Amino acid sequence: MTEQVTDRAQRRRERAARDTSSPRYKWVVLSNTTLGVLMATINMSILLIALPDIFRGIHINPLQPSNTSLLLWLIMGYMVVTAVLVVGLGRLGDMYGRVRIYNAGFAIFTFFSVMLSITWMHGTTAGVWLVLMRVLQGVGGAMLMANSNAIITDAFPVDQRGLGLGLNQVAGIAGSFIGLVVGGLLAPIEWHLVFLVSVPVGVFGTVWAYLKLHDIGVRRHAEMDWWGNLTFAVGLIAVLVGITYGIQPYGSHTMGWTNPWVLIALVGGCAVLAVFCLIETRVAEPMFRLDLFRIRAFTFGNVASLLGALGRGGLMFILIIWLQGIWLPRHGYSFESTPLWAGIYMLPMTVGFLVAGPVSGWLSDRFGARTFATGGMLVAAGSFVWLLALPVNFAYWSFALALLVNGLGMGLFAAPNRAGIMNSLPSHQRGVGAGMSTVFQNSAMVLSIGIFFSLMVTGLASSLPGTLMSGLTAQGVPHAAAARVAALPPVGVLFASLLGYNPVQTLLGPHVLAQLPAAHVHYLTGRSFFPSLISGPFSHGLGVAFGFAIAACVIAALASALRGGKYVYDDRVPRGDRAPQGGQSPEGAPVPEDTRAPEDARAR
Repeated sequence: MTEQVTDRAQRRRERAARDTSSPRYKWVVLSNTTLGVLMATINMSILLIALPDIFRGIHINPLQPSNTSLLLWLIMGYMVVTAVLVVGLGRLGDMYGRVRIYNAGFAIFTFFSVMLSITWMHGTTAGVWLVLMRVLQGVGGAMLMANSNAIITDAFPVDQRGLGLGLNQVAGIAGSFIGLVVGGLLAPIEWHLVFLVSVPVGVFGTVWAYLKLHDIGVRRHAEMDWWGNLTFAVGLIAVLVGITYGIQPYGSHTMGWTNPWVLIALVGGCAVLAVFCLIETRVAEPMFRLDLFRIRAFTFGNVASLLGALGRGGLMFILIIWLQGIWLPRHGYSFESTPLWAGIYMLPMTVGFLVAGPVSGWLSDRFGARTFATGGMLVAAGSFVWLLALPVNFAYWSFALALLVNGLGMGLFAAPNRAGIMNSLPSHQRGVGAGMSTVFQNSAMVLSIGIFFSLMVTGLASSLPGTLMSGLTAQGVPHAAAARVAALPPVGVLFASLLGYNPVQTLLGPHVLAQLPAAHVHYLTGRSFFPSLISGPFSHGLGVAFGFAIAACVIAALASALRGGKYVYDDRVPRGDRAPQGGQSPEGAPVPEDTRAPEDARAR
């Protein structure tokens, strides 16, 4: 029996040596990890367009105040759990094998996709079930995202990492937009298909990864930092939950930022994260390698990534609301069909990502990340200026070009920036470093949604109530009913637009509409009344939101410019012999640009 086990292990080692020595192996790694990341990121956004059909299928009205939490957690729960877990799972990959954790992630993601697709309950029970299964599906997604970049970095040589990481990064970002179209196509047919579509892909990816991927990176066994993991999870969850509930109305306030529980979550979460930072400076094997921030390319690359995600994260929601709530109805589309068409009309942004990402990644292998990443953020800032200058009822060609430019800018930034971050890491810390980078990006996405929603609500709150009141009473709506609708928090209007519901029909209700003349009902619930009514207030909210995005992208460009020149961490150079970037080795010989290690990169 022992001999059989030994023989199997020997055959596995021989197969791994044969596979990894092939020049095709790196492309197998790239193909599989890109499939995994694409599947994980598509599922971040696939529900946005599919939510109306899902809620109709489980017989829930998401606009009722009691169901707002279900709506928000279905949208954001997956993102919250991936943000919290990626660092710890990247650390586990460094300790026990990145491919092993990655393969487990594929299997876990697929299993919970099956559990989501067989949802049989209705009502609140079904909503809670979906939220829980989405959170657990996010655990698998976090395992995929935490280790894919490190696996690619292990497999690709230095002069091709930008291309490999670029293709993977662009696929991940593009997946968030592809998910909109996939959700819009499948949900009207059968809402369970939104979850079922991941199952065959997941099964294929799991088997393929198990058979073809091998751990070739540096593995370093260490003690698990349990206190660090615990305080990080508690602190980050508290902050992200506080942001999630801060979007919701509280009492007579349009937002929940004055809610004592939200304030406790935000302040308490930040305090716990401060304790976490203290713990990480005291333990022998910290989960969050704070000494990696001594590496200039790693630090400024992550600052730029965080700010870029802040500018990009909430953009998707704002554009969907803009298209679904105003532009598409005013151009003849029914409210029910707007979710699908919103995804289709946003495709130019995806095209921009797909074009710019691989090209900029390939070029960054030759010339370094700084020029392309910095230029990409400036292009993205320019695209936000373009969007800000558009009228609410724009000509589509101008809107499409602005989205294309935004996609080109973000693609130009994403691939070189991620390659620059990964190249700066010691080989035995690539998993935790990639996890740290991903947690900044994913946390910024959640924070961005909270910021964009808050800015939009702030912009709407000043003028929307008066506009609704005068518009509704002019069409014969009783003063009491109009006042009730006008007093509703603006976030309800945003959610109605996001879900593709007919806002007036939903907000007034059948009882009030039954009291009005048929002609007035037809006009109030038609495609022009509500979009025209909120165009002015919405334009003000857009100005505030896009102004924030412009500022975030410009500061991200500045951070990117401060990253320094092209730099790759060289594990072959002894720590004490590392020379400053652009300097000389201790013996006086020039240090090759690709292997220079700045003095502040002593993170081993």
